[in-house]
Amino acid sequence: MNILDEIAAYARVRVENAKKIKPSEEVISEALSLPAKASFERALRSDDIAFICECKKASPSKGVIAERFPYLEIAKEYERGGAAAISVLTEPKWFLGKNEYLREIAQSVSLPVLRKDFVVDEYMIYEAKTLGAAAVLLICALLSEERIARYIEICDTLGLDALVEAHDENEIKRAMRAGARIIGVNNRNLKDFSVDISNSRRLRSLAPKTLFVAESGIKTPEDVEALRQADINAVLVGETLMRAADKKAAISALRGW
Repeated sequence: MNILDEIAAYARVRVENAKKIKPSEEVISEALSLPAKASFERALRSDDIAFICECKKASPSKGVIAERFPYLEIAKEYERGGAAAISVLTEPKWFLGKNEYLREIAQSVSLPVLRKDFVVDEYMIYEAKTLGAAAVLLICALLSEERIARYIEICDTLGLDALVEAHDENEIKRAMRAGARIIGVNNRNLKDFSVDISNSRRLRSLAPKTLFVAESGIKTPEDVEALRQADINAVLVGETLMRAADKKAAISALRGW
């Protein structure tokens, strides 16, 4: 098993445990009763490249990134820095995330919040809605085309957006056939952690009319400018911002201001 398989297997265990605490029927009913949040998709449609700024304590490739993790302060600083949306890790084992981080951040900022996790069951989508998320991540490497399409339908019912993550040409095509309106290309291969920032630029032409997000490995203003020139709509930036002492200034610097 590679790390992605391990994370997915653990996510299935997490879902089964969550269902014992809060049954599916209860989570679905609660999710359907809640109003729509600010639109994640609309937030990414801007004149300049939009920033999805990530609250992330750790990762499998880097270990602990932020020993001190004042996640509410971080989220508010992102908002002040002009972020279009905030991504929050809720995966607990490898990323040291918590559902509570998402819930509290969604209550504390006016920006749409993406639940960054490894969705392997529709329960996690309904759960994301109850936590206050405006969008969820769907990873092509974990899901069949049919399941992605089904999960997008559930998102539409709940007023959520789906960021469908792909890594290669085949996954881009699968995402589009499944009805993805927002495609994210992960520049980091989740199977071996290698990073190639040109991955997003190379694959952009396969989905010219789709909202397109470049994820991972974005470290410099030159990286952002290259993606801007490739007609990328948004960047998802995690580690670079998490390591910055002044996150508002870091966002401005990455924009090239």
